[in-house]
Amino acid sequence: MLYFARGSSTGDISPEEIRTILGEVFDRMGPKHRVLAIPPDFTRLNSFAGPITEMCNDYFGDALTDVMPALGTHSPMTDGQISSMFGSIPKEKFRVHDWRNDVVTVGEVPASYVEEVSEGRVSYSWPVQVNKLLLDPSFDLILSIGQVVPHEVIGMANHAKNIFVGVG
Repeated sequence: MLYFARGSSTGDISPEEIRTILGEVFDRMGPKHRVLAIPPDFTRLNSFAGPITEMCNDYFGDALTDVMPALGTHSPMTDGQISSMFGSIPKEKFRVHDWRNDVVTVGEVPASYVEEVSEGRVSYSWPVQVNKLLLDPSFDLILSIGQVVPHEVIGMANHAKNIFVGVG
């Protein structure tokens, strides 16, 4: 379901408009009791994902119970980085993605497809894994927050990358 659409090669959306749009979208979704936010980590400080996550926290309050920055294999954020990027969100809401111990396999990319898209360079299956927190059924909303922009290493930043690379 599409809750909001607006596009322009020259237009901007101000922070006040973002807050209003988020409120309208969240209102249409109905009440939420437990929300997980997955923004990018400090390496994407300039993405405005920090203030957007803070706006989500302002809207949901105590219902936004967990914020797990999409670290991938980056180092966990320091308290100073969290404060700088995410402002007033309480530190106790933050979770560290431990890519070595906290992932669960939810599927597999077949070897034939990996071989096809890698043009024969790789020919083995690849596990599809996500952080176990994403499978917690008590969440009634999971937000992947951030700009969808080209990433210098792997595809597009944010969008599904927050999930399958950032917390997978």
